Amino acid sequence: MSIQYILELIGTAVFAMSGALAVSERDREQDWFGAAFTGFVTAIGGGSLRDIMLGSYPLVWIQDTTVLYVIFASILASGLFYKWMLQLRRTFQLFDTMGIAIFTVVGMEKALELGTSPEVAAIMGMFSAVMGGVIRDTLTNEVPVLFRQEIYASACLVGASFYLGLEYLQVERNISFIASMLLIIIIRLVAIKFNLSLPKFNRQP
Repeated sequence: MSIQYILELIGTAVFAMSGALAVSERDREQDWFGAAFTGFVTAIGGGSLRDIMLGSYPLVWIQDTTVLYVIFASILASGLFYKWMLQLRRTFQLFDTMGIAIFTVVGMEKALELGTSPEVAAIMGMFSAVMGGVIRDTLTNEVPVLFRQEIYASACLVGASFYLGLEYLQVERNISFIASMLLIIIIRLVAIKFNLSLPKFNRQP
């Protein structure tokens, strides 16, 4: 079992939890099906869009039913341990941060394996990371985090570029994986902690 596969399962799990908890936090009367649906779509959204754009079929969750079991187990755990997990989610948006870090590196690595250029691979990594969250926020009637004044997708691009740099220097693959993910997590947590953001596009003179 490769580290890429393990990380993809972990990323799938944390995004499934993030989606399920987002529904529960938004609407406390929401039933299990609504939470499960949002968690499922959040978990598979980014990876599915990545695979479609890369022409990689069948999609991961269709080819490997282990992914489905991980999603359903994560949603179940979110419901059973709701209060504790919701507290974790609110602490620096833990699950979302872990998810984007993992999926950035996993998505980029898959793109590289399919023969794309490094630049395209970095973009595919970002897409893998952020689109699940965009779908989650849209379904829960929130402004997608991608469009808020936060350092989010840009953290993924920095981490992806760092991974490509380590690969160019021929750093051992597992070290590159872990170091790049840690960099994304650190950037995201620091940005949340100190309310950092990129300059506005339409700044008034």
